[in-house]
Amino acid sequence: MITLRDSVSLLPLVGSVYAKRLEKLEISTIEDLLYHFPFRYDDFSLISSVVQVQPGETVTVTGEVLQIENNYTKNGKKIQKASISDKSGKIEAVWFNQPFLTRTIKNGEIYNFSGKCDWFGREKMLVSPEYEKISQAETIHTGRLVPVYPETYGVSSKWLRSRIKAGLQIFDQQIEEFLPENIIQEEKLILEKQALRQIHFPKNQIESEQAKNRLAFDELFLLQLAALKRKAQWQKQSLAKNFSLDKQKMDEFVKKLPFKLTGAQERCVSEVLRDLTAKIPMNRLLEGDVGSGKTIVAGIASYLAFLNGFTTLYMAPTEILAYQHFQTFQKIIEPFGPKVKLITSNYKDKKDSPADIIIGTHSLLYQKFDSQKIGLVVIDEQHRFGVEQRALLTQKGNFPHFLTMTATPIPRTIALVLFSDLDLSVIDEMPLGRIPIKTWVVPKEKRNAGYDWIKTQVKNTPNQAFIICPLIEESESLKDVKAVTQEFAFLSKDIFPDLKLGLLHGRIKSAEKEKILKDFKEGKIDILVSTPVVEVGIDIQNATIMVIEAAERFGLAQLHQLRGRIGRGDQASYCLLFSESQEPKVLQRLKIMEITRSGMKLAEEDLKLRGPGEIYGFKQHGFFNLKIASFNDLGLIQKTKKAAEKQLSLPAQTNLPLKKRLEKYKIGSV
Repeated sequence: MITLRDSVSLLPLVGSVYAKRLEKLEISTIEDLLYHFPFRYDDFSLISSVVQVQPGETVTVTGEVLQIENNYTKNGKKIQKASISDKSGKIEAVWFNQPFLTRTIKNGEIYNFSGKCDWFGREKMLVSPEYEKISQAETIHTGRLVPVYPETYGVSSKWLRSRIKAGLQIFDQQIEEFLPENIIQEEKLILEKQALRQIHFPKNQIESEQAKNRLAFDELFLLQLAALKRKAQWQKQSLAKNFSLDKQKMDEFVKKLPFKLTGAQERCVSEVLRDLTAKIPMNRLLEGDVGSGKTIVAGIASYLAFLNGFTTLYMAPTEILAYQHFQTFQKIIEPFGPKVKLITSNYKDKKDSPADIIIGTHSLLYQKFDSQKIGLVVIDEQHRFGVEQRALLTQKGNFPHFLTMTATPIPRTIALVLFSDLDLSVIDEMPLGRIPIKTWVVPKEKRNAGYDWIKTQVKNTPNQAFIICPLIEESESLKDVKAVTQEFAFLSKDIFPDLKLGLLHGRIKSAEKEKILKDFKEGKIDILVSTPVVEVGIDIQNATIMVIEAAERFGLAQLHQLRGRIGRGDQASYCLLFSESQEPKVLQRLKIMEITRSGMKLAEEDLKLRGPGEIYGFKQHGFFNLKIASFNDLGLIQKTKKAAEKQLSLPAQTNLPLKKRLEKYKIGSV
């Protein structure tokens, strides 16, 4: 027997060819197809007789096809014309370059024609209408609210409608209700089976809204429940690694730091230390704007682990960042006793000597450690690491304390849904003396003036600049490298021939990367041309200018992260957003950068304008994509959280459909 979880190729009239195409829409099972929701509806519900049809109206006419034929224009293009008749009169329908219609639409048969009526010369005509032969079955392409779906090459909305309709009819009995009865009653929700029918084929707007409400509730409820279950499981772990707080030594360590902690840092440090000395493992997310000083909070936690005889694993997303943390910790923490070590795929301590703080990239996942010694795991830029990777580190430490960090501000609504298994600390204050960065959007016509200004700022001064070229594809490919290499050649030869330029991208080997960064840091390079590989982890005191090419390709939060690479010293710094776009909406979005310096506000704007996938840079970072619900719907988020908490507090019950559904909600990156 075929089930919902079987391959979509087994559904009648799909087969292997269409199954391959559907993969591009992330549809592999029959269930995936039924949960492929429309993003809008064409309203063809106004049924009209021929005589009543008025130009400008979108209508459905039911009539007999008297004649359909191909006509040719003067330049040889084909126009298809059909003459349609009902009891009240005749009207013509016209299509362009669809010669197959003369074989598909048969003379003498009754059809629905749905579309816009317009003047065609002096005649009223239906222009490119949808058509559907009238039979005993309910119409799905005409005469109603008609769903329009995300499509791909060779898969039209018309084809999807027919296959989804068939799927709903064949597998109706297999659609299991998973929401507990009490929630359905309390929230006045329709049943899931009904919601699926109504989202695809609503009789009216009320039915489509009912379906959206139910399916949006499902999405957020399952996410909340999955996160809360993870938190409950985490808190059940017995903690063998109980840290004790030596207040005198910790105070002395903080006092001797080369800078004074901000009030926000002090608050976050006390929250972290409180967790480290509690009876359950810490599972805390530390969020702070670019340059707000998250690393030192992690350093203080690592020092406490050292005082308690435990090792800290510190995982960073890039070698550049890992190397920088290594240098920082050597300088600030090693004088107090802890031994710091770096492990990346290109760098490993040859002596294999023991260490108290081990800093690395993904390479840490594949090293052997004494699980009894690992007391703290720190993950930097946490949204770039998946659940599986975190689980691997958990096993290495036999449930150590976890501190995950991000410089990407997470809007409150997203944090409430996706990070409800984590306790949240926010550094919402910048270090003293940090000069705000001035930001300008530079249109195409002012580009050359921008280049001239950069020359005056950099030439014969200690000032340095970054020029960032966007990634053309989702990951750094040869195509991207070619683009940044070409830009580097153009800038070196035609724009800044009398300045020293450096080139950096993800395909350059580690040793060479380090040398380029070292040269940049030492002032041997005036301008560093790079892909967004510099988004995190580069601290150049004399870098005062950040140029971002094709700025419209980036999310606001990512632009803010790139902007945070400058302004580390005590000089005024400037960010220039270059854009070739003439679109008012695009330029308006970029202009937000000129007036907003708060990463959190920018992330909130990004969420409204672009969605969560864009806030976090690239969708391949695995950020969860909602189909129906919205991360902006705070009311529904709070309602579903309450329902999830109530469900979790009930005695363990065997709700198999809910259990099965929860298995799908192992979020890819929290």
